[in-house]
Amino acid sequence: MTAEEPLLRRRRGPSMADVARLAGVSGQTVSRVANGRHNVDEATRDRVLAAMREVGYRPNSAARALRNGQFRSIGVIVFELSSFGNTRTLDAIATAATSSGYAVNLIPVLNATQGTLSGAFDRAFNRLGEQAVDGVVILIEAHQLDEAEVQLPDGLPVVVVDSNADFDYPIVDTDQAQGARLATEHLLDLGHRTVWHLGGPAKSFAASRRLRSWRQTLMDRGCPVPPVLTGDWSAGSGYEAGRELAADPDVTAVFVANDQMALGLLRALHEHGRSIPGDVSVVGFDDMEEAAHFWPPLTTIRQFFAEVGRRSVDALISEIQAGEHHHQPVAVATELVIRESTAPPRS
Repeated sequence: MTAEEPLLRRRRGPSMADVARLAGVSGQTVSRVANGRHNVDEATRDRVLAAMREVGYRPNSAARALRNGQFRSIGVIVFELSSFGNTRTLDAIATAATSSGYAVNLIPVLNATQGTLSGAFDRAFNRLGEQAVDGVVILIEAHQLDEAEVQLPDGLPVVVVDSNADFDYPIVDTDQAQGARLATEHLLDLGHRTVWHLGGPAKSFAASRRLRSWRQTLMDRGCPVPPVLTGDWSAGSGYEAGRELAADPDVTAVFVANDQMALGLLRALHEHGRSIPGDVSVVGFDDMEEAAHFWPPLTTIRQFFAEVGRRSVDALISEIQAGEHHHQPVAVATELVIRESTAPPRS
């Protein structure tokens, strides 16, 4: 080794050859480990990773992308970062992507209305194009995609979460209709004559699916269909609507479209002196962690956000690896969690 060689190595940084020499393996083996391939035994992989750490070698993702045509990165376009469902789903997507060796680039689309949605999409996809991603997950939640207004790019793998649009892309979502049916049937099976509904925002796909399923369940059972009250997912809006429901003595059972609005409803019922579940039974939707600590503990519909996130990433990676996409909707089942906020009506 000449005097100049250490200096040159410092300038260029540690190489794959340096790792191979230290680990006592071939350059091809180091390449397999660096690219996340599974055809390397565990002991060899550990030795290579240890050598990478020792010499300070970091795989060049840009060079790897040029070689295999993939950046090992996915984009996530999300419309509402503050909602409980999106926060949980986004966390699950990031966890699943990281476990699969993919980085996540987040693009929030803030304050997008139906009239500006097309432009917002174009800007979001332009930003993702600059960041070089292999595919995109779109989290809708508070918007109903209109295929006539929003054009998803050809050739880029896309998975849509929580949408009603008939795109030729995989759509992954909680089975909203099943959850609403379980909530409504639970209250009817307890003996309530009918079930009132406190729904979410009119533009929310999830809220509209829950409302339709609630109404259809009542009709299928031959029960009266009360007028619908709506909120904006917040506990405050649940409280305001709850004051109206609490003042109506005919209301004995309410299915609320999410747990946060159910919390507001519980407060309104307490303030009006209506006992829960003695006078009014309440069912929420989500099973957020705090629901078990409401007063009384809330009967609710559990969504499996981690499963939605995992299935979304699995579907996207399948598209990326296959090089083609297919319309394969996935509905993740819900579960009724019975607590102390529901009971048979007083005779």
